[in-house]
Amino acid sequence: MERTYVMFKPDCLERGLLGRILSRFEEKGLRLVAMKMLRITPDLSRQHYAEHVEKPFYPSLEEFITASPVVATVFEGPEVIRVVREMLGATSGLKAAAGTIRGDYSSSRQMNLVHASDSPESAAREIAIYFRPAEILSWDPSLACWLQAPGEG
Repeated sequence: MERTYVMFKPDCLERGLLGRILSRFEEKGLRLVAMKMLRITPDLSRQHYAEHVEKPFYPSLEEFITASPVVATVFEGPEVIRVVREMLGATSGLKAAAGTIRGDYSSSRQMNLVHASDSPESAAREIAIYFRPAEILSWDPSLACWLQAPGEG
């Protein structure tokens, strides 16, 4: 079972899309194992976006991500990193395919509603930034047997 970090960004919360988008992951059969609402500080932004801090666009990124609360989550499931990234669509909502989250709800590159880890390494790093191990609750829903055939997980 793989885990990924998913952050519902300020624009998602400001636009009232959290429930609608979160439900898409649940309807897909992904297992929510951790969730918290928080305000990203400038220090936390620099830690999360460490690879972008020296880039010219970083100040506007920090201003955006610290503007309103976010919801940090961890999802678990088979190939969950790839599945979530495909559900999100291209980074720019203008380039994302219809039917993807960004394709359906975003028309911006920066205000693209949701961040998700892009590799097992980034998932591990990002999960550790936002959650202590005790805050992640693996569990088996009673309907799990209806989501994948035996041996598919």
